Amino acid sequence: MKAITFASTNQSKFYEVESILAAKGIRAEFARLNLVEIQTDSLEQIAIEKARSAYALLQRPIIVEDDGLFVSALFGFPGQYSSYVFKTIGNDGILKLLEGKEDRSASFRSLVAYSDDGSNIHLFEGRVAGTISIKIAQGGWGYDPIFVPEGVSLTFAELKSMKNGYSHRKNALEKFAEWLAKDKI
Repeated sequence: MKAITFASTNQSKFYEVESILAAKGIRAEFARLNLVEIQTDSLEQIAIEKARSAYALLQRPIIVEDDGLFVSALFGFPGQYSSYVFKTIGNDGILKLLEGKEDRSASFRSLVAYSDDGSNIHLFEGRVAGTISIKIAQGGWGYDPIFVPEGVSLTFAELKSMKNGYSHRKNALEKFAEWLAKDKI
C-alpha cells in the first residue's frame, strides 16, 4: 500500500483523511506540524503555502488540506478565514450572524495540496453544497454541528461515520487519489 504524509495539527481531520485514503489503497501517515497560515483572500494560495512549508520541514512527499465554510447570506464569510472565525466566535457566532436570515445556504470547499519536491504543488478541490442548521447538533468537530449537506436532513456531526459519504474533503481526496494512481505509481 502506497503511503503519503498528511501534515496538520488537526487530529480529527487526519482521521478523516486516513479513512478516505485507505479506501483508495493509500496509507496516510500523520505529521503534526504547526504550519504558518498566510492571511490572504485566496484559499488556493493558503493551501500552496502550507504545502511548501510542510515539504520544507519534512523533505518528503506530503499533502495538506485547507478548507472553508462559505455562507451565502454572509457574502461567503467566513470562507478562507474559517479556522480563525471558529476559534473566535465559533458555531454560536455563525448562528447569531444568521439570525433573521431566510437564506441559510452554504458550501464547504476543500483544497488538498500535494508536493513531492517543495516547488511543484498540485491542487485538488472538493465542494459540497448545503445549509446552516438552526441549532448546534451534538458531536463532531469544527463546523460539523451546524452544516447540513445537500440531500440529507442531518448535520455532518449527526451523520457521524456516514459524513465521508457527503464530504467536501472526500471529494478532494478522491481526486488526489485518482491522480496519484495515474501519474505517480
